[in-house]
Parts: sequence; structure tokens; C-alpha cells
Amino acid sequence: MMILPAAYLPSIEYCARWAQGPCVVDGGEHFVKRSERNRTHILTAGGVLTLTVQAVRANRPRTPMRDVRIDYSKRWQHQHWTALVSAYKASPYFDHYAPRFEPFYTRRYEFLFDYDLRLMETIAELLGLPMPAVSEAYLTADEGDLDLRPKRKESADFASPPYIQVFSDRLPFTPNLSIADLLFCEGPQSPALLKQCRL
Repeated sequence: MMILPAAYLPSIEYCARWAQGPCVVDGGEHFVKRSERNRTHILTAGGVLTLTVQAVRANRPRTPMRDVRIDYSKRWQHQHWTALVSAYKASPYFDHYAPRFEPFYTRRYEFLFDYDLRLMETIAELLGLPMPAVSEAYLTADEGDLDLRPKRKESADFASPPYIQVFSDRLPFTPNLSIADLLFCEGPQSPALLKQCRL
């Protein structure tokens, strides 16, 4: 079994692993700052931009993911949506997929875990992936389980096939961005490209 953390607009590597088969998202794990749980990377005209969902008291240690509340004191929703529109409005599939993502930048969710899961449900539908099982309690990894919860850098073995990105006329191909980059640029071809990723 594969154990995944909840993820905000997860990376292409995350989705390629998710597409491999049975997995579960752990809501009982401790929140890890500066990780995919509340952070994603998109490509803009100026290069890679990190988008972070603000969490209430994110410095508090050992808070289970399911209990982490979202902080709306800063206008992160407006900033994220403006950045996504600016980065991808010229992409081939932005107009097709934008209505599915825009509500996540107008509606308020109390908990980060719920927000991530609703986004993952949308992504699952767009990619034709089964939604992972969800555990509210911490999962102990058994021998043979692939545990992707520890904070980690991109796998050195991971490689995705290149595709035409919005700013490919001025920037080199940037691998392993948010799945939003792949969806907006490749649309219905995204699931096939995920299958070609080397993990």
C-alpha cells in the first residue's frame, strides 16, 4: 500500500505515484511545514513561483493534519487565483479547467485537510483516477508499504516526459510542477503523460 500526505495542487510526481494504485491519504499525520500539504509550485513568466496556503499557528508542533485550520487573515486565495490566471490564461486548456478550480479560491474551508481532499477529488475526476482511501487516524507503515509522508525533496529517479509549457519560448522545461501546470497545458493528454513518468 502507498501512504500519501494530503496535498495542495499536488506535484506531477505525486499524481504519477497516485495513479500507480492503491493508496491512502493520512489525516492523522503531523502537519509538516513547507511541504506539499499546503504548498505548490507553478511556472510564471518570471520562473517558478511557490504558492502557500496560510495555516493558523503552523509553528505549533505535532498538530494532526486533520486539525490544521486555514488562516484567512491574509488574502492568499485572491493571490493564488490571480497568479494561476496570470500564469496559465494563455495555456490551451485554461478556459476548459478554470471553472473547476476557481471555486477553491472563493469558498472558505475551515480545515486544510478538507480543502486538500476536495481539491484532490476534483483532480481525480479530471485525471480519471480513483480517489485514495482516507484515514482520520495516524497510519503506521508496514513492511512493504511505500510511505511518502516524510518531508522530502523531489526523487532523484523521477523523470517526466517534457511537454510544451506556457513560457517555453523563453524558459527551459521545468519538470515536476503542480499538476495544474500539466492539466492547463496538456488537458486530456495528462493521464497518458503521467503513465510515462519514471518513478
